[in-house]
Formats: sequence, structure tokens, C-alpha cells
Amino acid sequence: MNVDVLKYTAFPNGKNGGNKAGVVLNAGGLTDGDMQKVAAEVGFSETAFVFDSTRADFRLRYFTPTSEVDLCGHATIAAFHALRDKKVIKKGKYTAETRVGILDIEVSKTEVYMEQLNPLYLETVEEFEILDCFYEERFIDKEIPIIVASTGMKEIFVPVKSVDILHKLHPKMKNISYVSEKYGAIGMHVYALDDTVDAYGRNFAPMVGIEEESATGTSNGALACILNKYNSPNKTEYTLRQGYSMNMPSEIKVKLKKHMTDIIGVSVGGNAKPIR
Repeated sequence: MNVDVLKYTAFPNGKNGGNKAGVVLNAGGLTDGDMQKVAAEVGFSETAFVFDSTRADFRLRYFTPTSEVDLCGHATIAAFHALRDKKVIKKGKYTAETRVGILDIEVSKTEVYMEQLNPLYLETVEEFEILDCFYEERFIDKEIPIIVASTGMKEIFVPVKSVDILHKLHPKMKNISYVSEKYGAIGMHVYALDDTVDAYGRNFAPMVGIEEESATGTSNGALACILNKYNSPNKTEYTLRQGYSMNMPSEIKVKLKKHMTDIIGVSVGGNAKPIR
């Protein structure tokens, strides 16, 4: 099987930052088994496979090294950067068919923004369940609830008292998998508010083979909505950082469209660059 895999890092904030993604631009003819094998060989948290679509400009599927997932923000950003770099597309607006629906994509010279679904705020999670997932104690910020939320992928969002505490957390992966599965979530996103940007985050998804990820578009889209709901209701643009505990600094931008107090549009974006 001869598959041309392009390698990108999405959302880099510095030379060694971002989250790596594989991109296969001409995936027609590949079986599910083929794609899973390619993703496992690439070894990045996700690889995006691009197909023709009868419903949108492109159809995308996403595989981690162990399983298929419905949506992946950073791999989508990488895929559309690759399509532009290979001159398949130009600057402009496009649509992408995914397993969560058809999403709008906006491509500029240096950035790509991806539409996400409008936020769903689901169950609240008891503090003791989160404390069982980390070795540390008394790290939770009780000003914002622990909540399961989604703008395309369900995750558990855990507020932490400070950025310093956030970076020092030691996760218990088996327990995170157990709690994630209980709530039907793909993983857990822990975050802390900050004075220089809106928040720093860390993302754990061991249930799908990702212990920690350095930049997650879908997570930060939902996080911006949570911050808007519980912390900063007058904002519509957010800057969120991730990957600093992994020495892979990343920066994700989120734009919200609102009608009165309701969020009626979520777009997540940033830059990406090829890995040489």
C-alpha cells in the first residue's frame, strides 16, 4: 500500500509548538483497515483522510492510532492548509463533510478557521470523580462547574485554580478513561484562567489512545463557550493556549457569533506549517 502522507503541525506558537497531524489528500479507494493502518504507522494523535463529496466540497475522516473519531479540529486545520499549499484550493470559503455534519471552512493566506457545532452543555460532574483522576488534591477551581460539553465532541471540562497548578498535575490515565466512558466523553480537558490569554489547557484522551494532546481544536471551541457562559459573557473572541506542559506550545483562536446571550456560531482557527 503506497499512500502519500503529508505531515503538518497545527496551531504552533513557536518553533517546536503545535499538534502534529497526518494528512492524506487523495484517500479514495482506501478501506477502513487501510486508514487505520496508516494512522497507526504515522503515530500522530490524528490523521485526516480527504475524500471527494457529493454533499460538500470535501469529505474528511479522522483516525487516531487506535480508532476512528467523528471530528478533529487540529487535523482539519492541517488538512485545509495542505489543500491550499498543494494548490488544490485557494483562499476562500469551503465546506467539509464530517461524521458530525457539514462544516464551513474559511481559508486565508496564513490561517484556517473551522466552524463547529453550537455548544451543548450537558451533565455536571461531581468533584470526587475528578479528584480520583489525578494524584494531586485541592486543585479544582470551584468558581466554574465541572461540566460535560460539546461543540462536536463530548468532553469533560475541569477548571483548575492556577496555570502553575495545571502544569504540575499528574493524571491517572485508567481513571480518566473510566470517567470519560461513564459520561460518553472522548476525554478530559483541564484548564486554568490566565491574565495574558483567556486560558491555558491540557487535554487527556487515553480512551482513544491519546494520553495527552498539545492542541485540540474541538476542545477549545467548547472551552470558549464555557468561558463565555460562566466567566466572560461579553467577549466574542478568545485566545487559548495548550501544550506548554509538553514543551509543545500551541495557540488556538476561537470566534463566537452571538444573538443576545445565545451563541449561534463557533469557529476555531489558527495557522499550520508542514513538518520538514
